[in-house]
Amino acid sequence: MLTAGAASVDITPPPGLHLAGFAARTEPATGAHDPITARALVVGDTAVVTVDLLGVPGASARRIRARCALPDEHVVIAATHTHGAPIPASGRYAGDADPAFVAALENGCVAAIDGAVASARPATLEAGMGRETTVGKNRRHPGGPVDFAVPVLRVTGRDGGAIAVLTSYACHPVVLGADNRLMTGDYPHFVRARIEDVVPGAVAMFMTGCCGDVNTGHSAHASWTRSANADRTFERAEDLGGRIAEAALGARLTPLCGEARAAGATVTLEIERQESEPLQELAERWRAEAGGADPVRRLVLETWIDWAERFRDTPTGSWTGRVAALDWGGLPIVSMPGEIFTETGLSVRAACGTRPAFVTAYGEGIPGYIPPEGEYPFGGYEVAESHRFAGRPGAFRPGMAERVGQAARTLLAEVTKAATAE
Repeated sequence: MLTAGAASVDITPPPGLHLAGFAARTEPATGAHDPITARALVVGDTAVVTVDLLGVPGASARRIRARCALPDEHVVIAATHTHGAPIPASGRYAGDADPAFVAALENGCVAAIDGAVASARPATLEAGMGRETTVGKNRRHPGGPVDFAVPVLRVTGRDGGAIAVLTSYACHPVVLGADNRLMTGDYPHFVRARIEDVVPGAVAMFMTGCCGDVNTGHSAHASWTRSANADRTFERAEDLGGRIAEAALGARLTPLCGEARAAGATVTLEIERQESEPLQELAERWRAEAGGADPVRRLVLETWIDWAERFRDTPTGSWTGRVAALDWGGLPIVSMPGEIFTETGLSVRAACGTRPAFVTAYGEGIPGYIPPEGEYPFGGYEVAESHRFAGRPGAFRPGMAERVGQAARTLLAEVTKAATAE
């Protein structure tokens, strides 16, 4: 019989820290609309931890796994990718992380895991798959691919009390734009709030799917402004989050049976410089353009200039991160690092067959976008510009998304084979 427990820890800092995710937003947070949280669900000796951050730094994730009450290789840590939380790591996103907040987020994750372990009791698990087709839209290609799946896991104690509800959806949490200065979980907050209203006593958790090319209907460059937008409000976030929550709550659930298993692997992704000019020449050209640019464009150019001068003599090298997979009684949960596109996510989902499955991005590390090979000819922010904000010396070489997807499918096969062998 499986045991399960869940816990949520509030890690909201006082006002005054800078929020991550938008180059156009330069003023600090004025307060909090809703709590920034770390949430953990423990099943057997494995755990999923979700935290309201743009990303979880790899160093933080390693420290969290090493400090918690479970074997570190059995813990999956992922960010929701909200753009309404403080900067989690220095050297990127046009700002530095506050050391006290980094310590608080790490302590909060450890406390959530250990609290979930302490509260664990015999439990039943049920899983299903909802579908929501009106929220996510491919922002790079009109009518392009979107993963509309809304997987849901409901965990109930053998005593009948609710423990947790875990769900997921593949859409950028960027309903709120750069004009917002309130800390917030964005639409995932409203997904969780609605579920907790309907399932009293449950800790609702949200994992963000593979949405590097999906948001609610605007381009990436549309966020290079501090102007208010009637489609990017808390009311809109509540509406969209409610739709996803209803899809999860309406899913038909079937019981799960089996053990909890975990597997993990590292992937090394090569970086290359796509810029055709020497970086010092680019910096000089951008500096000349910045002189006559509007304030927001000037901020972007200044970030690019800093990037070019920082990395002009630096070899591109590579980045290494962690891919992880769990199997909870036949329910696959796959976690990949970085901003994974729909194409890669759907390739992993296809390997899961028709069963409910969580195929998620924004796992340990903050490498930025990892585009599929076929996206490189289209260029754009995600392919050609985002690395200048993410603290990398260049873009990922074509083929790296396919490498991540293959690593995920290999781990999926590994945990599934172990379950079948029993």
